Amino acid sequence: MTTAGDVLRILHLARRAGAEVWIAGGWGIDALLGRQTREHGDLDLLHRQEQEPALLAALAAAGFAETLDRRPVRFVVSDPAGTEIDLHPLRFAPDGSGSAEQSSFDPGRPFRYPAECFVTGSIAGVAVPCLSVDRQVAFHQGYEPREQDRQDMARLREAFGVATHF
Repeated sequence: MTTAGDVLRILHLARRAGAEVWIAGGWGIDALLGRQTREHGDLDLLHRQEQEPALLAALAAAGFAETLDRRPVRFVVSDPAGTEIDLHPLRFAPDGSGSAEQSSFDPGRPFRYPAECFVTGSIAGVAVPCLSVDRQVAFHQGYEPREQDRQDMARLREAFGVATHF
């Protein structure tokens, strides 16, 4: 399991490496809610693709090694204690707009991240960068949801009054 302490430690490593990152997935939803709502098996972390070498060097120095390669879409690093980080590289628009894209498994149809989807949440009382409610809802579509996905969407509906498809 990945703890709130693990998340904050990983964010600290990224900051020290000069890597800009955003929390997504279950921890991202918990960051938006400002509290941990369930156990998490991993940390979904988006990062600037051009900063990936510095981020990976910092994670390697902390004992993380690559355990799954699904590039260019995503890859996973884990440490000996079993902490897993699911990394998602983002390419930011060169026009300075703050929007970004991530490759998908469907060539020519990247995931899009408008500038306004990069927001701030809170984990264990610490402000953290994360994805917006709208992006979280958007990324919870197009697959058969697990029970934890259903619960995550229910929490977003209750807290933010948004519509979800399940």
